[in-house]
Amino acid sequence: MLKSKKHVFWEAFFITVVIFLMGLLIGVAIEASRLNDINEFYAQSEISLLDIFTFNDLLKLGKINCEIIAEENIKFADRIYDEARLLSKYSSSEKITELSKSVHKKYDLMRTLLWINAIEAKDKCSSQPITVVYLYELETEDLAQKATQNVWSKILLELKEKKGNAILLIPISVDNDIASLRTLIEEYKIEKYPVLIIDNEDVVSELESVENLEKYLN
Repeated sequence: MLKSKKHVFWEAFFITVVIFLMGLLIGVAIEASRLNDINEFYAQSEISLLDIFTFNDLLKLGKINCEIIAEENIKFADRIYDEARLLSKYSSSEKITELSKSVHKKYDLMRTLLWINAIEAKDKCSSQPITVVYLYELETEDLAQKATQNVWSKILLELKEKKGNAILLIPISVDNDIASLRTLIEEYKIEKYPVLIIDNEDVVSELESVENLEKYLN
């Protein structure tokens, strides 16, 4: 009788381990598939970013006008913004590997480069769209801060839908240890996140509604 109970126990234990391992492998396979999709998006976006830098060089040579630069910056920003929303959706699910963090970092570096490009374009062309850089902490454990960032994300999405190509929206997480980004934001003396930097001048640390934000845009 005792041997029978032990046999049942080990049999149940073995089945539990097998089910756990199968679930783990399925989870890893799903995340790997998602990351493959995201890496493909990133590769295409990287080509687009290089194309934009080439446009800037053409602008210096007088080969194109400011309107083309503005249009291409907007198209690129919209593209990586949509991809960022997809990445956030994937990252909000159960994390099994650390690979998604490296993908986030690559996208944040790409957005930083876009921000620098927008600054350069603004120096050359007064007709560029208003730049709205949203700086936040991706891995914060502060529940209040998470709630605030969720509200801000919704307000910014509403703003983008309302203003369209009049603004260049660039969300960047600041906790990915990107040296160039850290250097870029040092001059703003930011003490806490989230914040908005509008047209590389105004720093907004309180945000309640789209109407509240539009005051800064005007």
